[in-house]
Amino acid sequence: MRQQHREQNSPADGIIEGRNAVIEALRAGTAVDKVYIAKGETDATLGHIASTARGKGIVVVEADRRKLDAMSVTHSHQGVIAVAAVREYASVSDILQSARDKGEAPLVVVCDELSDPHNLGAVIRTAEAAGAHGVIIPKRRSAGLTAIVAKTSAGAVSYLPVARVANLTALLRELKEEGLWVFGTAADGATSLYQADLKGPAAIVIGSEGDGMSRLVREQCDFLVSIPMRGQVNSLNASAAAAVVLYEAVRQRS
Repeated sequence: MRQQHREQNSPADGIIEGRNAVIEALRAGTAVDKVYIAKGETDATLGHIASTARGKGIVVVEADRRKLDAMSVTHSHQGVIAVAAVREYASVSDILQSARDKGEAPLVVVCDELSDPHNLGAVIRTAEAAGAHGVIIPKRRSAGLTAIVAKTSAGAVSYLPVARVANLTALLRELKEEGLWVFGTAADGATSLYQADLKGPAAIVIGSEGDGMSRLVREQCDFLVSIPMRGQVNSLNASAAAAVVLYEAVRQRS
C-alpha cells in the first residue's frame, strides 16, 4: 500500500529516472533543477548525460547508490535521477528590470544555502506577498524550484521570479554596483531591524537553517541586522526571519 501511494504521487514530485527518460527530458528542453548521477560510475551514457546537463547550465550532483535508491520511485533508476523544476529560472537582470518597470526601489531576497525546500517555499510565498521583486538562490547546496517548494509557496513561484547564480559573493557585489544596499540577517548584528533603513534599493540576505550566513557572504553585507528577541529563544526559523524583515520593509515603504 505504501509503495502504491508513492507511485501515485511520483509525477507531482517531479522525479525523472532512468537513462532514456533523463536523456529525453534533456533533449525536450524540460526545465530540470538537478541531475543526480551515481558516484564513481564511468559508464559512457552517464557521462553523456552529465556533460549534456552541464552544457545546459543544470547542476549535476554525484550521489552514492543509497541516496539514489532512496529517491527512486520505480526502483530502476539505472544510476541517474533528474528532478524537474516547476518553472524556468529567471535572471538577476530580469528581477531588477521588474522593479524598474514598476517604478519601485528594488527589494530582493537572497537565500544563502537554504537546503530545506519547505523553508525556501515559505520564503518565496512571503516575498511575493510582501511585494518583493524576486528571490535569488545559489546553484549548489540549496533547495531548488521543485514540486515541494512550489506546493509550500502556495503558488507564489508562478508569480515571483527566482534566479539561481553560481557565486553569491559575486552576486552581492553586482547588486551593490546596481545601487542596492545589502542587509544580512544575523543574531549578533550591530543594527537593530527597526533602525535599519529599508526604504531604498535593498537586498535582504537570509542565512542557512543551521549555520546562518557563510563568512564570505557576511563580509559582503553593508549592514548586519538583528531581529529583537524578547523571549527565551534566541533565534527564528529562516523563513520566519525573512517574513519579519520583509514586512518591516513593507511598513517603511508604505
